[in-house]
Amino acid sequence: MMKFRLLLLFLLPISVITAQRSDPGLNNIQIAWQLITNFYVDNVDREDLAREAIEAMLRKLDPHSVLIPADEVKAMNEPLDGNFEGVGIEFTILNDTLTVVSTVVGGPSEKVGIRAGDRIVAINNENVAAVGLRNSDVFTMLRGKKGTQVNVSVIRHGKDNQMEFIVTRDRIPIHSIEAAYLASPETGYIKISRFAATTHDEFVTALKGLKRQGIKNLVLDLRGNGGGYLKAALDIADEFLGNGQLMLYTQGASMPRRDHLAGRGGLWQKGGLVIMLDEFSASASEIVAGAVQDWDRGVVIGRRSFGKGLVQRPFSLPDGSEIRLTIANYYTPSGRSIQKPYSNGLSEYRAETTLRFMNGELTNRDSIHMEDLKYYETLKSKRPVYGGGGIIPDVFIPLDTTMYSNYYRELVASGVMNRVAMHFMDRNRSQIQELFSDFSAFQKGYMVDEQLISALVSDGEKAGIKYSEADMQVSGRLIQTQLKALIARDLWSTSEYYQVINPLLTVYSKAIELIENRDLFSEILN
Repeated sequence: MMKFRLLLLFLLPISVITAQRSDPGLNNIQIAWQLITNFYVDNVDREDLAREAIEAMLRKLDPHSVLIPADEVKAMNEPLDGNFEGVGIEFTILNDTLTVVSTVVGGPSEKVGIRAGDRIVAINNENVAAVGLRNSDVFTMLRGKKGTQVNVSVIRHGKDNQMEFIVTRDRIPIHSIEAAYLASPETGYIKISRFAATTHDEFVTALKGLKRQGIKNLVLDLRGNGGGYLKAALDIADEFLGNGQLMLYTQGASMPRRDHLAGRGGLWQKGGLVIMLDEFSASASEIVAGAVQDWDRGVVIGRRSFGKGLVQRPFSLPDGSEIRLTIANYYTPSGRSIQKPYSNGLSEYRAETTLRFMNGELTNRDSIHMEDLKYYETLKSKRPVYGGGGIIPDVFIPLDTTMYSNYYRELVASGVMNRVAMHFMDRNRSQIQELFSDFSAFQKGYMVDEQLISALVSDGEKAGIKYSEADMQVSGRLIQTQLKALIARDLWSTSEYYQVINPLLTVYSKAIELIENRDLFSEILN
């Protein structure tokens, strides 16, 4: 009887061999699975075994083909879908206490009176203060289906008693336009943080608002934007290019070439255009910048972008997990692929941007080895552009480290800077709101005083950050501006934050200077 059972087990893979004779690789995988699950000395976790097998196969492909577990798919997609269902707060955990950084305008929390600076100490009568709360715990407790309710207990500075709120969850938008404002009387500024489902609609609204204010130029800030949906990138590029112009084409071994042409009759086909990039601008950001650069439509300024020229498509598995598989390369209108090499493995690929700093590229354009990159030309002016390693800007702006010091880095990294600004607003919110009726008055009239700097130094020392007079001489102006920007964000939004901090940045100042100098701007493009 035992011999008969063993014979059946060995015969099972043989029947599979017959069915899959045309694919010997799959045949071997199936045989290995049957052998392990039927004959291995110990019991095995089949789900875990399958997951590791899939991940091992994907690691042989490229750095962007990945398996996403079922319990992470929704969280991974939310920032790109453009919304989630919850209470509508931005939060941080300070001193083991859940603290509201801001509330979504018109969102459920704002409607019931929760505001920035509030400490949430209980959720549905469960204590959440000083219990080792993690961000994932907060998501679990506060997010939920639209229409459901959650009880939130709050401690607010200046109030003796704990405050109780009943918040009805709703659909909460995730905005991808972090800032849109008038940088000068004739130049608008828009910062896009990701390319999501709602990005194009947000961009159109922001651009129309700036056009009503009479702008002649636009600075599009894509620094730090790691990408997102291909369609969102094409929709943005379409606003800058003429009807019928090639924005991008994609092609892969199993995917025939597909051209993506502009056809919208864009909102900003003629005005001055500068795009800001850095080494963290990737994928969809590079699609927009590449199309604009190749058609000599605008000037790209900053540092060489990340270099991701691969297109992923999500495939759902039966257990709810998802494979994001690279299905094609994308090519800019001039025909260049900007994908950087990945043949030396994942760890070296991920470390490449750090190596740029170590090799001096972030501070010196000459450290970019042009001879290693493939030469192309722009489509109108025949200017040289390069493929095989990101978008190289038309105007290189080195990383500005003149105001950075170890003391400043430690204050930011430890969270002391944010914490001090938040405590300051706890005590002075009403007073500042009375003094400054709007942001314009605040921007012109508010100055960070010595008392706030002293509080920063004191809190830093309590956190183990030793004060350095020499470092303060280097970073003092940056520290003051950062504190003022955090206060502005608390009172208004991230747009006001960038209005305070941006003028201190060399790349921003150069972008404004360049776009408003028509002769210099035209000279670069021609």
